[in-house]
Amino acid sequence: MQSDVCVIVPTIREYECMEAYVENAQLHDFDTDRLHVVLVTEDFCDTEEMQAMLDDLGVSGEVFDGSAREDWFDEQGISEYNDLIPEASHAQTSFGLLYMWATPEFEYGVFIDDDTLPHEEWDFFGQHLENLAFEGEIESVSSDEQWVNVLYENADEHGLYPRGYPYSAMHEDVETDTAQVDTVVASQGLWTNVPDLDAVRILMDGDLEGQAQTRTEFDDFGEDFVAAEGNYLTVCSMNLGFRREVIPAFYQLPMDDNEWAVGRFDDIWSGVFLKRACDLLGAQIYNGQPLCEHNKAPRSTFDDLHNEVAGLELNEHVWELVDDVEPSALPARDRDADAGVPSPEAFAAVFEAMGHELATGDHSQWRNGEFLNLVGETMLDWLDCLDRIEPVAAEPAPVAADD
Repeated sequence: MQSDVCVIVPTIREYECMEAYVENAQLHDFDTDRLHVVLVTEDFCDTEEMQAMLDDLGVSGEVFDGSAREDWFDEQGISEYNDLIPEASHAQTSFGLLYMWATPEFEYGVFIDDDTLPHEEWDFFGQHLENLAFEGEIESVSSDEQWVNVLYENADEHGLYPRGYPYSAMHEDVETDTAQVDTVVASQGLWTNVPDLDAVRILMDGDLEGQAQTRTEFDDFGEDFVAAEGNYLTVCSMNLGFRREVIPAFYQLPMDDNEWAVGRFDDIWSGVFLKRACDLLGAQIYNGQPLCEHNKAPRSTFDDLHNEVAGLELNEHVWELVDDVEPSALPARDRDADAGVPSPEAFAAVFEAMGHELATGDHSQWRNGEFLNLVGETMLDWLDCLDRIEPVAAEPAPVAADD
């Protein structure tokens, strides 16, 4: 069978996590021939060992360190866009999106962080694909702050807010309802063990090793849900499935490698932009299962704080800047409410409008506000880069010789 699921894993340490994910697929009879694994790594890592692991697992895949990524850009004739992928940053997951875009057979993508493991209770890949195909009634969550805490279901007990949740939106009044859903374009699996918190909240939880004293368990999660239209949520890329159609609006933003030292908001802000696009296009982000086990390695909480603090004020406002943004026009097929999954062109139109708003706005009232201009410019460059890539059909798998 031709691979139709591109699994993107940014890694410099625990790439062996893929052994557990492949084992999970086999346990649940998920066809691993559908998977193509892209390990995004650095020149100082042992890429040969990584490739050998994929070969031993019997799954299709490639390993891209910095040099291999440069070669790929050259082969595509888009070397001038190489700086869209920052060095030594989690935002390198965007390379996996470009790789997917260049191969139209990849209908689905899955982001996996290398410090996670699947729970055997779920067919990890199968559940994400089931979520993306979901049609029916599901819990819809909203708040008076226009933000939904993805950990809301047991928040009265643990008091946790995930990384990227605005401080100004805390202590919200939550309302739940039932929504009819028929166009899921992203599936966010949540996490047990170490919660995905920012450094300020980790310090408030009394932990100096970048993790958290408070941990999440199965009982902290209940019904799967969507955030209601007009409400935002944090989107973490450690456990995430998505349709290829969203790629134009899902750039993992340029972090860490910038003069303002803003970092760690790549997936958070890309999630904000994706949610705005979903609201405009009648699509949804599914949240809940499959859970993964997040085993974040100990590290200095103050190092994380240093990487986050430059963007904390911007994070309070970036969602407000795009909340009223609408494209001037959408492709004809996407004006029809019954058209099905919105086209890549529709997601691109919304992303372009948001990018223009950020690139041309005056954000000087906030510390490091000029970084938002850079973000907007790179969003527009992202769309230009996608336009330059000419997707090439993958070679058909060879037919096995008769014995």
